[in-house]
Amino acid sequence: MAALSLVQADPLEELIDGQQVWRGQSAKHGFHEGAAAPLQPTGFDALDHVLPTGGWPDASVTELLLSSDGIGELQLLWPTLRRLSHASDASMRPVVLIAPPYIPYAPAWAKADIDLENLHVVHATTDADALWAAEQCLRSGACSAVLCWPMKADDRAMRRLQVAAQTGQSLGFVFRDQREARNPSPAALRLQLSVPEFGETGETSIKVLKCRGGVAPNQSVSLFA
Repeated sequence: MAALSLVQADPLEELIDGQQVWRGQSAKHGFHEGAAAPLQPTGFDALDHVLPTGGWPDASVTELLLSSDGIGELQLLWPTLRRLSHASDASMRPVVLIAPPYIPYAPAWAKADIDLENLHVVHATTDADALWAAEQCLRSGACSAVLCWPMKADDRAMRRLQVAAQTGQSLGFVFRDQREARNPSPAALRLQLSVPEFGETGETSIKVLKCRGGVAPNQSVSLFA
């Protein structure tokens, strides 16, 4: 009988850094020094520092839960969309906005250095249409990022978007009301954006409610101070 040869397994930290295993609980918060470079940095060091992958979870859906519209949710994504819209010809895939609540103001997007030729808007009259369009765009593999604004999306719809993002290797961003924070979600990352109460001072803060691969940090992050 031939002898079996034993291959030494990679250290656990190498497997985690290579995203080959999911660290469900850990005392270590955020991206640690020595890990592999993040595939999808957010463009904000303070946020990248507390996220397990050092940026957006690749080929996954991120939920952005808002206390109100226009509190910095687009500015949060503009560094990523700028990078994706100016990708080399070999990897260039369009960015798609699905059912945005307001007409995108092209001069503002251009000022943020988003390549408008690689930015597409899909209008949808119902949540079902918006979610269907988002799923198809994510699953196709033809889009680098898909942003969607459904009024309502149940657990089944969110799960389909998450699977579609993995299949198409795309970034998905779903904007929802902060009241959805009380409900569980299959999204890989959930961020809650809030502004100070009336009469209080401060900037828009971001709290990580859920992050695949690590424990959500307790402290909020201020990005626009």
